[in-house]
Amino acid sequence: MSLEVEVATENARVPLSRQRIKDIARDVLRSERVRNALVSITFVDRRRITALNRRHLGRRAATDVIAFGFSRASAADPVVGDVYIAPEVARDNARARGIAARQEITRVVVHGLLHVLGFDHPDIEAREQSPMWVRQERLVRRVAQGTT
Repeated sequence: MSLEVEVATENARVPLSRQRIKDIARDVLRSERVRNALVSITFVDRRRITALNRRHLGRRAATDVIAFGFSRASAADPVVGDVYIAPEVARDNARARGIAARQEITRVVVHGLLHVLGFDHPDIEAREQSPMWVRQERLVRRVAQGTT
């Protein structure tokens, strides 16, 4: 069993090191009791995330994170997923929230991983009260404190 996490950037500046992002992802997966996973996290520019959002979700705007989790034939199979993050959009969201970009990048990494694991939230304003969001914020706090 292993937690394989790959991190790539496509012309995108990221305020966290690749190793820190891998560590965050592995911590989240362990916290969610995942023992076997193959996950890629790719940082893309605003144009690419907008194209992905339009192609896969039918939305004509940039977003901070899009995630794809692949079905497992059995519980013994690894969790497999791809997470795409737009650090520019995450920085904009961080400014709007009055927090550091590093914290928001951590949040979207956690958010994307939860989607890969099958969690979802409503697309309305109440999403921040959803069970997924509550779980996400707990994980963000734990990862920041190094206690996952």
